Amino acid sequence: MEHTPNPTQDPAQNPAKLAIHGGPKTKTTPFGTGRRFGLEEAQQLLEALEQNTLFYHKGKKVTQFLADFGALYGVKHCVATSSGTASIHVALGAAGITIGDEVITSPVTDQGTLVGILYQNAIPVFADLDLHTYNLDPASVEARITPRTKAIVAVHLAGNPCEMDAIMDIAARHKLKVIEDCAQSYMTGYKGRLAGTIGDYGAFSTNDFKHISTGDGGIVTVNSGDETDYKTTHAFADKNYQRFGAIIDRELSYLAPNYRMTELQGAVGIAQLKKLVRICERRNILGDRLTAGIRDTPGIHPHQITEGGTCSYWFYMLRIDEKALSCTRDEFSAALAAEGIPNGAGYIARPVYMNEMFQQRQAYLGSHFPFDLSDVSYDKGICPQAEQILQTAIVIRINEFFTDQDIEDTIAGIRKVAAHYERNVGIK
Repeated sequence: MEHTPNPTQDPAQNPAKLAIHGGPKTKTTPFGTGRRFGLEEAQQLLEALEQNTLFYHKGKKVTQFLADFGALYGVKHCVATSSGTASIHVALGAAGITIGDEVITSPVTDQGTLVGILYQNAIPVFADLDLHTYNLDPASVEARITPRTKAIVAVHLAGNPCEMDAIMDIAARHKLKVIEDCAQSYMTGYKGRLAGTIGDYGAFSTNDFKHISTGDGGIVTVNSGDETDYKTTHAFADKNYQRFGAIIDRELSYLAPNYRMTELQGAVGIAQLKKLVRICERRNILGDRLTAGIRDTPGIHPHQITEGGTCSYWFYMLRIDEKALSCTRDEFSAALAAEGIPNGAGYIARPVYMNEMFQQRQAYLGSHFPFDLSDVSYDKGICPQAEQILQTAIVIRINEFFTDQDIEDTIAGIRKVAAHYERNVGIK
């Protein structure tokens, strides 16, 4: 039986009454914060400046950063880049992706996943997603393969791993390259391995909005262990110059961009990398606790972690079941914000194929190249589950500085809003 408040009680103090309707807020204390950068980064920067050069090939900081990263990830070869976007482009270039090739990837991602595909004059092809992990559905990936398909870019969204066993099996059977987009997935585990070490290449970002930051920057892991593959990848990030040994080979055989990392970025990266395991472990604890706290909440689909995986929660994305509640996703989001729980209605507004670039089939101003090499569709509805995810998703930020109480308050806020709308189904 529903509780009836005491008539003498102040209605504003009814704890079940939503804050958006004048009730008390769930979260009344600030979320935990902390400093990302400190004396460790300052010391590394000072040492970089004292080298009297900030060029990676003459200094020691980028080299050390890569060595430390390779040791942490258990990979022999890493290449530094100027951004995560550059990392994906470098991996695609090293993989030999070229004009008219098709590359299958996720429709729920950042533009940075797509830039390198189009700069190689290849064609992005979008596969649908799993409704609960928000990652590539292997069956949809395989259904999108054509004779033009040359690679898969697997986006480990929000720190949750893709189903890499299935993706690697598909790639092996169809002779495709696999690039892992790990911009949001540091220290993400998949069946005893780290995301970024499973495909042919892993592409990481160190921009200011990731688990660790060098301002901007990135890393490519070359997972074949092959020396020639490493040299090709290294050169593709540096105008195709071969900087191995005392003599630099500037004899160019094909076009490549300049995506070099500076010694200043490498210096900050050395210090940041020492914090990475702790950062990801803390985010994993907080995200998993949030899932446990809302798992049985009516109308809420928690962020489901891929079987055999561990998540480092660059963000947490739950979904609203509007059929089970008497509110829309946007109404739920507004009510949750009023409870003192910041959130966003969806990760991006719509799948990337609905952006003007794809709708107009225009990568370069005044041209339809390379889209005119292909009849790939970018119509609304090509990835129905991805579209449903974005229409029903709420993003909640996770931060390693959050306290346990912050997460408990977040859980309480979500459950309070869900309970209100579930209790009043049909009344609204």
